[in-house]
Amino acid sequence: MELTGKIIRKLELQKGVSRSSGKEWQKQEYVIEVQEQGSQFPRQICFDFFGDRVNENNLEVGDTIKLSFDIESREYNGRWYTNIRGWRSEKIDTAAQATPATPAPAAGPAPTPESFGATADAQDDLPF
Repeated sequence: MELTGKIIRKLELQKGVSRSSGKEWQKQEYVIEVQEQGSQFPRQICFDFFGDRVNENNLEVGDTIKLSFDIESREYNGRWYTNIRGWRSEKIDTAAQATPATPAPAAGPAPTPESFGATADAQDDLPF
């Protein structure tokens, strides 16, 4: 799955050691703000990068990104917990998108009332 938005928070890096394997692990969480078309209010979504992906995806507050992620859920003591686990991010250059290209004006003379078939003697057919 993918979504595009702006990083609004970078949470504290979490580190630990796995009880089962004894390997060190790390997790970096971020909050991204996503504005959907047709919606008046933006959504805020917390996601994380785990393990080596923490170093591969170094993001900062204010970055606009395209996030590729998986959603995973697990049960613990009768409750379900859901994570949004990022696996890739691409920074988007917002300056290039903020200035849309304006079309060049059409070449040729400007149209005149005569070119539309109207004359100075013509009556206006509009009802108001």
